[in-house]
Order: sequence, then C-alpha cells, then structure tokens
Amino acid sequence: MKTLQRIAFVGNHLPRRCGIATFTHDLHLAVAIARPELETCVVAMTDGDSQYDYPDAVRFEVHDANVSDYVHAAAFLNDGRFDVVSLQHEYGIFGGEAGGNIIEMLSRLEMPIVTTLHTVLREPAPTQNSVMRRIIEASAKLVVMSEKGRDILQSVHGVPPGTIDIIPHGIPDFPYIEPDAAKSKLGFGGKCVILTFGLLSPSKGIETVIDAMPGIIEACPNAVYVVLGATHPNLVRDQGETYRNILMARAHDLGIAGQVIFIDQFVDQATLLEFISMCDVYVTPYLNESQMTSGTLSYSFGLGKAVVSTPYWHAKELLGDDRGVLVPFGDPKAIGWEIATLLTNDARRNALRKRAYVSSRSMTWAQTAKRYLTTFEGACDVSPADEKPRTTPICAGRARLAIPEFQAVHLLAMCDSTGLLQHAVHSVPDRAHGYCVDDNARALLLACTREGSHKLRIPDFLRTRFAAFIQHAWNPDTQRFRNFMSFERRWLEDTGSEDSHGRTLWALATCAANDSDASRRRWATGLFEKALPAVHEFSSPRAWAFTLLALDVYCPSNGGDTYAKQLRLLLADRLMALLSADRPDTWLWFEDVLAYDNARLCQALIQTGTTTDTPAYTVAGLQSLRWLMKLQTAPSGCFRPIGSHSFGQRYGLPAPFDQQPVEAAAAISACLAAARVDPSRDWASDAMRAFNWFLGANDLHVSLVDVATGSCMDGLHPDRPNRNMGAESVLSYLLGLAEIRRFVRAGVTFDSSVCTPALALSA
Repeated sequence: MKTLQRIAFVGNHLPRRCGIATFTHDLHLAVAIARPELETCVVAMTDGDSQYDYPDAVRFEVHDANVSDYVHAAAFLNDGRFDVVSLQHEYGIFGGEAGGNIIEMLSRLEMPIVTTLHTVLREPAPTQNSVMRRIIEASAKLVVMSEKGRDILQSVHGVPPGTIDIIPHGIPDFPYIEPDAAKSKLGFGGKCVILTFGLLSPSKGIETVIDAMPGIIEACPNAVYVVLGATHPNLVRDQGETYRNILMARAHDLGIAGQVIFIDQFVDQATLLEFISMCDVYVTPYLNESQMTSGTLSYSFGLGKAVVSTPYWHAKELLGDDRGVLVPFGDPKAIGWEIATLLTNDARRNALRKRAYVSSRSMTWAQTAKRYLTTFEGACDVSPADEKPRTTPICAGRARLAIPEFQAVHLLAMCDSTGLLQHAVHSVPDRAHGYCVDDNARALLLACTREGSHKLRIPDFLRTRFAAFIQHAWNPDTQRFRNFMSFERRWLEDTGSEDSHGRTLWALATCAANDSDASRRRWATGLFEKALPAVHEFSSPRAWAFTLLALDVYCPSNGGDTYAKQLRLLLADRLMALLSADRPDTWLWFEDVLAYDNARLCQALIQTGTTTDTPAYTVAGLQSLRWLMKLQTAPSGCFRPIGSHSFGQRYGLPAPFDQQPVEAAAAISACLAAARVDPSRDWASDAMRAFNWFLGANDLHVSLVDVATGSCMDGLHPDRPNRNMGAESVLSYLLGLAEIRRFVRAGVTFDSSVCTPALALSA
C-alpha cells in the first residue's frame, strides 16, 4: 500500500458561507491533524466575482465560470505531484451546464481522485446524468454519507459496490453536557429551547414549526423557537430577505412573535456548538425526502440532542431505531405534538439524548479522517490498467447489483493432503495451528451446496479430502467428533466441542442429500446416523441450531426416521424455551449474552417451523432475527456484526469490534430463510447488506475480499482490517456468496414486494 505524502482537497472553503465550505474546511483540518506529516492544501471554488479572504491552506482559487481556471488548477495539482485529490461535489458549485466545468479539471489529473458526493439524485436530468457519469468514470473511489446514496449510485449509475465507500458526515468531538450553562450565556435562561440552524431557504420548512408553536406553547408556556442562520446567499441575491420576512410575519399573525427568535448570522463553529448545546430539542422540518445529508442534523445528533425531523433520507437512516423522532412532511400538528411531548417528558428526552450521543461516537471528525485516509490509500492502490473483477449483474428491484463470481483459488491454497488448514499469515497458510473439524465440515458443506460442484469450481478430490478428515475425526469410543489436530496429524483431544459436533452433522446431512457421488452420500448418511444421538445430551444452543439445520436437510429424504423427527422437535422446543425465559423486555434473545454465529439460532427456528408446519417456531425465529438485525445495523445503515469484544457481557449492548466474517455469513443465511416466508419486511435486502459488508459497506469502508481469488480477511479491528486470511473467513465469504447467488438465480429480486412464500426456492 502506498504511503501518502501529499493530499489536495477541492471544494468550497470558508469564509465562503455554505455547508460545503464548512465541510471542506473541517475534513481538511481533521486529516491534517490525523497525519501531521502529510502535506495538504485546498483548491477553493469561488462563485462569480466574489472575493474571499481565504486562509493559507487555500493554495489555488478557481472561479466557477472560468474554464481556464480548471485547466490551470489541474496543472497545479499535477506539478505538485499530489498522491490523491479529494473532490467535494455538490450540484451548483461548479460552473457550466450541470456543473460540467469540473470535468475540465478531472480529465487532466494524473493522480487518483476520491469524490465525495454530497447530493445523489434519484432522477437526474439528462445533462446531470451525463456529467455525473463522467465524474464517476474519473474517480477511483466514491464517498457517500448514507446507505441511500450507495443504493442510488448502484441503481441509477450502475456503480460497483467496491467503488463506493460510506463515510458518515463528521461531527465535533464535544462532551455530553446539560444545556443550562449555554442557555444562561446566550440569554435563554429558564426557557425551553427549540432550535433550527442553517442557511435559510424555503425547502427547510421553518413555517411548519412556526405553525406548530401555538400548540407547543400551550403545553410548555416557556418554549421558544430559535431560528439561527443567515439567508442562503443565492436567495438573497435573487429575492433579498423576502422569505425571512414572510416567516416573521407568520409568527406575528399567530401572536407568537416574541417566542420565535430569528438570529440572522452565519456563525463560526464555536458559536454554533454553544447554540446547539443550549437547545432542548433540535428540529429539521425539511419539506421533501431528497436530502442525502445534513451537516446540521449530524452536529445536533453528535452533541446528544433530542432531534425531531421529517423523514428525509439522511434523517431516516440516522434517527432510526429510536435514536430520534420522525414526523410526516408538512404536518404542524404532528411535529408540535412530538416537540411538546419531549419538552414535558424529561425521561424520554434524556433517553433520546443518550442514545444519540452514544451512537454518534464513530462519527467524530477524528474517526472520519481515519476512514477517509483508508479510502485515499485504497484509491492509490487502484490502477486504471488493473483488470476489473469478473462480476455477474443481477437485477435487484430497481438496482443492478454486481455479484462477484465464485472463485476458490485461496481455498485450494489453504488445503494440503490432510485437509484444510485453520489459519493463514496474510494469504500464506500457517501450518503451526494445524487443522480442525469445524473448518473441514464447513468446507464439505460448501462443496455440497445446491449450486453444483461445476459452478462452485471445487474439485471432487477436495470433497473426498474433507470427508476423509471428518471420518478420521470420528471417535467411536466416545461417539463424538474430535476437533483440533496438529500439523503432525496428532489429535489434540479425544472429544471436540458440542458446537463442532453439531456443525459436522450439518455438513454430513448436506453431503448425504446433495453430493453427486452415490458412495459418498451413503457414507455421509451412515456417519450422520451414528453421530446424531449424542446431541440429545448437549446443552449448547448453537449445537442444537446446527443440528436443526442438519435435520432440515436430512428429514425430507428420511421420513421413516422417527428418532430424527422426535429429536428435531425436542431441540426446537429447547430453543423456544430459552427465548421465552424471564429476561428484560428489551432483550429478545435466547441467552443472557451475545456470542458468535448468532443468526444461526434464528435461522434454525425459521426453517424448522416452515418444514414441520409449526408456525410458532417460525414466528419466534423471525422476531428474534428482527431484534438481532436491529442490533447489527450501524447508524449509517450498513451491516455491523456483533463485535467479539462484547461476547459474554450479560445483557450488554454489542460492541462494534472486532467484527468477524462468520457473523455476516450467518446473517445472510438467516435473512434469506426469512425472505422465503415473511413478506412483511425486505429480508433479501437485509441479506444483501450483510453480504456487502464483505465488499466494503462496513464501518471502516474497507473491502475484505479479493474477488479474483475468493480470499477474505479475518475481520475488522477498530482501526484496520485483520489482513490474515484463515479458513473460517474464506469459507464464511464463499458460503455467503453461494447463498446470494443461489437466491438471485431462483428469480427472486431484492424487493420486499416480491419476497413472498410464492417465490420460495425449490430443492
């Protein structure tokens, strides 16, 4: 990976008054602080004939209508030998039709370009679409601030997932404080303060809150609504202060002019943070959903404020899961009721505040800078001459999703004449840790999936090798499977874990049902039937779940096996009993703790309920999976698997790290199982989000896989990926990939309206 030495940022910059100018300033400063040894500078966009007293960081100025300035800026950047250019794109800040003048710069640059798209249009005009396509083609990486932005880039512009990184809007790292001191300083002591901040324009919906204020004041007589911000410069240029005057007149006509306070200032960050600090409720009443990101929303959320907002795209993602309050567009009654409720209910307001503050810690500018630096480094590793990874476009609702082809190059490299080695140092197999039946069972399970061996490109001799390892792992004296074996082929135990036994049963049942070799099918059936009775005495919920998944495959072809059918119901009832145990109402889970392979418990109940026609199992599996997936969704909307740092913490909220591929694979399987039976939620898209975690839609915005070899890194630490590529990780990725490919080949799209039982996959 290239060591970065020089980075240039292109965009508006302070003291120009706009959100992009503030963002460029903050991002540039955060990156410079994160890497003091870097040389950084800004190429600032200047509107019309305006003149700004730019700081020293601005090394070059481009007047938006002057094409020659773009050409000269490209020469400046090329001559300066910058490693990467970070472009801030927003419609309206570049000259030419649809901002097309920026292409004159981008087309001449000789270094990678990382473009941050502050607006992504779902229905761009033809000229906008043309310009955007050229920006996409020129960019090594694209950054958006929400999952919605990523979805639109894929569906409208066909951008591959690996090109897109999601990095939420940065926020100041500000302490969680009570508002009283700031209220006193700013002259609002004793008031209940509602705040809106930002450049004033009709799209902000300020009138909705003004219309709601009489009802709010009735419930909370000391409430005031503070509207902080100058009028948008473009609006002032075209209409003067007409809009502000209309709002002030509206408040006057309602008899509340004294409780709607307009502060006509473009404030610096320190002043802004004081104003946000003093408010009790922050409100963004925007009038339409097509708002991809809002810096003011991010800031108020990051300072731990109770936020009430209309459901524009950014707000829906950031404030979901009870991190804020969403109200309908243009509905004064609804917004007034919610604000009044928060102002008069301290417990609810403070609970929202704490959830917002805790959820926002990954969004601080320091964390944002780290993510951008990772993206910059990744962009430098992308060569235009590199061959594009082979992908298969799949129609997914309105989107065209690029699903990688199945490749088993790294899996084959991890195998020797004994079986599949457990670990690797980077991509090199590590013989020091030997083998385990867990991984060889996973490998046999993969090799015998319903895709068919020719499609998965797993040679038949490897299936025999995995089967031989499992056969050798069987200990007839204990009627259990051993698990760990040294590289010298010495078993390190007489009896393996219950979980490894259950997982091996699952592999054997799949082999017995699907293997193309009849002799191997008979072997798998015989060994399965010998090993099954031991499960009756097991106490591990995951061993029960793996066995249920095995029985889900075994029972349809062995209907006369009464013992198997009875054990199936017994194990499902045990999981049901765990789920109904006396625990806090907020803890809808099988255990007091979260551990590994969590979604397999939900999957086992869903599939068992379906195939045994026991709706109670299916309902319980779906309910627990909804709860789990809510925990496994980051504020940005990306999949965030339960971090291993939280394992064993009783009733503890999941830690975000370390994140393991096995969790993503389990979530894919469980969500696809849910998609086959539950039309009430778009489970298939949940599965796709979990799969996209492998491809870079994760907290670090780093792809974990090499689609050309099928390798997968071992997970995510808080600050970097674990670049070792062990067996469990590669198998988790390949199993997830095989499931996704099988699902879409069955003709099911990633759209909730078609994920119905009528489209359930056939055997």
